[in-house]
Amino acid sequence: MDLTGGSTLARTSDAPSSDVVPSSVRSSAAHSSADGSSADGSSSVAPASAARASGSSGLRGSGSRASVPEARGPVAAEGRVAAAGRVAPRAARPAVTELRLSAFAGHRSAVHALGPVTLFAGPSGSGKSTTLRAYEALARLGAGDTLDEVFPDAADCVPERARPDAQGRRGFRIGCTVDGPEGPVHLDVAVQAEPRLRIVGERLTGRDGRTLLATALRDPGRPAVQAEWHTAGATPVTRAPLPDDLLGTALLPLRVAGKTRGQLEVLAAAEQVVVGLRSAFACDPRPERMRAPVAPGEGRLRRGCENLAEVLHRTHTDCPRRHHRLAAVAGAGCTGPVTGLGVQELPEGTVRAVLERGGHPATPLGRLGDGELRYLALALTLLTGPGVLEMDRIAEVPDAMQSLTLLADGLDRGLDGRQLGELLRLAADIAADGHIRLAGTVGERSAGEARRTPGVTVVDLGG
Repeated sequence: MDLTGGSTLARTSDAPSSDVVPSSVRSSAAHSSADGSSADGSSSVAPASAARASGSSGLRGSGSRASVPEARGPVAAEGRVAAAGRVAPRAARPAVTELRLSAFAGHRSAVHALGPVTLFAGPSGSGKSTTLRAYEALARLGAGDTLDEVFPDAADCVPERARPDAQGRRGFRIGCTVDGPEGPVHLDVAVQAEPRLRIVGERLTGRDGRTLLATALRDPGRPAVQAEWHTAGATPVTRAPLPDDLLGTALLPLRVAGKTRGQLEVLAAAEQVVVGLRSAFACDPRPERMRAPVAPGEGRLRRGCENLAEVLHRTHTDCPRRHHRLAAVAGAGCTGPVTGLGVQELPEGTVRAVLERGGHPATPLGRLGDGELRYLALALTLLTGPGVLEMDRIAEVPDAMQSLTLLADGLDRGLDGRQLGELLRLAADIAADGHIRLAGTVGERSAGEARRTPGVTVVDLGG
């Protein structure tokens, strides 16, 4: 299957290794009629424009996330029997276990295995942040974000030495593997960045190597790609146009009926990938924004953690066990004795968090150093779950199956060796039960501490 133009479910060879979006993206209007029907006469879903207007694309309104229908895929209870009579594999939490950067910024043909705690290390310019950015981009596409929202500067993602084709087109390719109840499921996406941003090819591959979904750009003049997915019924393949600015895999749960064994297989694989990708939360604590008192609200931690005091105000009452554990962790990473984490309600209606010192005056968090604040915020994300973070929590997934992958670029920024060591040990301990995973980046100086921590995998990008 050629990810960038010639995909069919009958052809499953690997995508070409060129950094350039190849000339196979050229117009092939004969493959698709004006109304979106396939060339062989198979019926198709309404064109992308109609799908957007009717809401059948799988999105809940503008800017919302792709919905995962309840109990049709890997989130169903263990031991359920599918309509086709196949017993579902044992339930497990979907997780991204491999990241592929086939051609992305400074990376080419890069494949990285991801464990429960994985840190990318290397000197400045080695591509640590770019690697994590690719992960976050896939996560956002899986959540239903549009391509221009995910890649506002898409040209910077194109490999620097990639040459345009005869039509002036250049692009990049990324992918991942999501393991779970359906076994390893592979997702690969080819994006055209110039002259117009669009997805030109997508492939979803099951654990047995079967191509479950393939899309290709057939008519460059239309804002759609031709999609084919496995059916295994009276019609072995279903064809339909999908919008070229959304991830097709995220749209499948609301496009596939689930009436045949093949459709159930496609649904289960797509839902596993969507659940695994949507479980990511990018956290980048900004100490300069965390010092001032804040107004109480719903208590969901934002990416920059500027509302840390508000979240502590919530966990103090709603999650006392986790709050007490955070207080114990705080004592290991903050200067001086720490006997607890308190929250003070101020006369103007705001709240501020304080370190309790056991008989000594409490210390407002605003007086702490940058490293102490970053340490506390990162520890909080590890000790909580999706319900306490400002992320698109997957309501269709039972609480017992909820998981979280924390993405932390510059995990060691501002931390001393003691704080980093404590944080890594906490991450490894928390990740052991399978609910929470961590993927981050650290500098060369911190890589040694990470390598000495049991349960932490270090990927060196400096070689």
